[in-house]
Amino acid sequence: MSVFGFFSCNSRQVLGCLLTSLLCASAVAQQDFSQVEIKTIPVAAGVYMLVGEGGNIGLSIGDDGVFIVDDQYAPLTDRIREAIAALTDRPIRFVINTHWHFDHTGGNENLGKAGASIVAHDNVRERMLKGQAIEAFDMVVPPAPKEALPVITFDEAVTFHWNGDTLEVIHPAPAHTDGDAVIYFDKANVVHTGDVYWNGFYPFIDASSGGSTAGVIDGIAAILARIDSDTRVIPGHGPLSNRAELQAYHDMLKTVHARIKALKEQGKTLEEIVAEKPTADYDAEWGDGFFSPDQWVKVVYPTI
Repeated sequence: MSVFGFFSCNSRQVLGCLLTSLLCASAVAQQDFSQVEIKTIPVAAGVYMLVGEGGNIGLSIGDDGVFIVDDQYAPLTDRIREAIAALTDRPIRFVINTHWHFDHTGGNENLGKAGASIVAHDNVRERMLKGQAIEAFDMVVPPAPKEALPVITFDEAVTFHWNGDTLEVIHPAPAHTDGDAVIYFDKANVVHTGDVYWNGFYPFIDASSGGSTAGVIDGIAAILARIDSDTRVIPGHGPLSNRAELQAYHDMLKTVHARIKALKEQGKTLEEIVAEKPTADYDAEWGDGFFSPDQWVKVVYPTI
């Protein structure tokens, strides 16, 4: 049984119920995207964040063409193209996937067929090629079609010299998954974190894809060490952010991780740990998003 064998919806947990469709290809086919609008948020000169349904998209435009980070769902591709066309008539040349989850890679097939080169960590291609199970939600995601697969992969890092900037794509140690990518726009002073950072609510950490809470904490620490107070931070989910908010997220994760780990080492069961309410002092700020606090403890437990 998944950690969500107990799962039920109420008004406070609507996003949590929707997460099943965010990560499942079969559910996406039944999901109504007709009312989804793609909102364009300026971030820095030539850099934007596109918000629709699924992971936040990063966008670099300029004379070299369009470089995007993630591409949400296939039914949204035309609307994403329209939003980009309102900014530039240059073609989409590169797509970087921050990890393999379907709400970040669903547009790959459409954009790959249109001529964009898809880039991702080695493990992203492997997981998309073979298909994956997401154990926390009792889900099976089938193999991706050939056109959706990354055609350029990397192990630790790859650098793009693009639109007058240097874009460094760095793979942290396994964090949200084992195929994460963090993208630094050096001149623009922007970073796209992918799902290593969920701004404003407790994150999903995919243990079945090699993710770990300690890895997320380390990954965020590495980002914090590199950016400054002026850096604009594009999270995988949630509003445009900054270093101070990212630091608060890191501090929360570090504290809760230590608490749950200590309880686990004391031999307490999952149910006993949930009853201890190890997130209680953070719930008002972080607990009204994809997961209720008790649900999130059940998600985090196997990643520690």
